[in-house]
Amino acid sequence: MNLQFKFDDEKTVNRLGYGTMQLPGKGVWGPAKDANNAVQVITTAIDHGVNFIDTADSYGPFYANIYLRRALAQRPNSNVMVATKVGFTRQGPDTWTELGAPAYLRQQVELNLFTLGLEHIDLLQLHRIDPNYSLEAQIGELAKMKAEGKINRIGLSQVSVARLKAAQKITPIASVQNRYNLVDRADEAVLNYADQTGIAFIPWFPLATGKLTTGDTLTTIAAKYNASPAQIALAWLLKRSDVILPIPGTSSTAHVIDNLNAQAIELNHSDFYALSQLTSN
Repeated sequence: MNLQFKFDDEKTVNRLGYGTMQLPGKGVWGPAKDANNAVQVITTAIDHGVNFIDTADSYGPFYANIYLRRALAQRPNSNVMVATKVGFTRQGPDTWTELGAPAYLRQQVELNLFTLGLEHIDLLQLHRIDPNYSLEAQIGELAKMKAEGKINRIGLSQVSVARLKAAQKITPIASVQNRYNLVDRADEAVLNYADQTGIAFIPWFPLATGKLTTGDTLTTIAAKYNASPAQIALAWLLKRSDVILPIPGTSSTAHVIDNLNAQAIELNHSDFYALSQLTSN
């Protein structure tokens, strides 16, 4: 099992990364209860080998970016690849509305650069495609900013294979970030396409196990490896495809370390197959 992913000739990252979504307040709105702890969670991840971190302007909004900026300042030589996202507006806790107006996307890229304290964004992902604007207008604006040197790579989030292929006709696509885990594998076709083409597949909500924790298979396998169900869920993702880059999020330093320990779990073929047959029903 390869635990690294090569985006291009310039950047190789450890496949098990970290996502900042759980750092802001309830409903991904407002500041963290303890900003210093939020920063420490990120530095803990970096200190334990994480060099791929996913964030978004809509997380807080911007609070996650601010915590990440502080953490990177404390680890100036970490060589972390930062992935962020634009395309959502926020009206309150747990409220998300897509907006793909090119001027808005450009504004948000600039604000990401400002809040993250970066000169360019390693990976800029369109959080959602807004049906009120053409794909060409939305992806095209990001491609312009890539040509300007403000974005290194462009990715998409929660898209179909058809949309992914359409976007590739406009500009190279480095990643796709769709929901995928042991419980929800509705986007299997997108993962398979990413696998075939070498595009990074970043599964959001990677730790979901749902009702599987009450069944025999997952709990038995977890006990066999002296691991938690969440660690087995991550180990399964890592084995499922070499293009998968899980980004489990947490606001706990202990949980960060627990999640990263999943890298040491090498599922045997029969256990991987048994897990692959599970469903959430």
